[in-house]
Amino acid sequence: PADFTPVCTTEFMGFAARQEDFNAMGVELLGLSIDSHYSHIAWVRNIKEKWGVDIKFPIIADLSMTVAKAYGMIQPGASDTSAVRATFIIDPEGVLRAMVYYPMNAGRSVDEIHRLVVALQTADENQCAMPENWKPGQPVIVPPPATAEGAEAREGEGYNTVDWYFSTREL
Repeated sequence: PADFTPVCTTEFMGFAARQEDFNAMGVELLGLSIDSHYSHIAWVRNIKEKWGVDIKFPIIADLSMTVAKAYGMIQPGASDTSAVRATFIIDPEGVLRAMVYYPMNAGRSVDEIHRLVVALQTADENQCAMPENWKPGQPVIVPPPATAEGAEAREGEGYNTVDWYFSTREL
């Protein structure tokens, strides 16, 4: 939402702490605030001075709110002059894969955003889906078969099949 706000400060420090983890997955972090470049510089310096945390990812200065409006970050009833907390995961082809909005008074979970990126990458690499609260190393969901023959063919293929439409497997 804005520079020098407490919740955003904690979020930026959280992303900075996990930046190497994100980078190792080929993810580039990018912040956005509707404040100026000068405000960003002062805020980043303040975070370094007060908490000893280096913010190394770039921060877009969106004074005109052009980017914030284009991505639906200006929510009716939230504020006319500030963006809501939003996270967008955009893949290397430029496809928006996930968007998560948080209310102004609740900070994002960097661990959950990391888990979501891992889940998306794992699903892409293995043509599977992830169950609720999936973590790496846990079974993944196999897409449902398209035909009755496909369902029958699954038996004995190493899947854990609960019913014709629901099978999991280890990676």
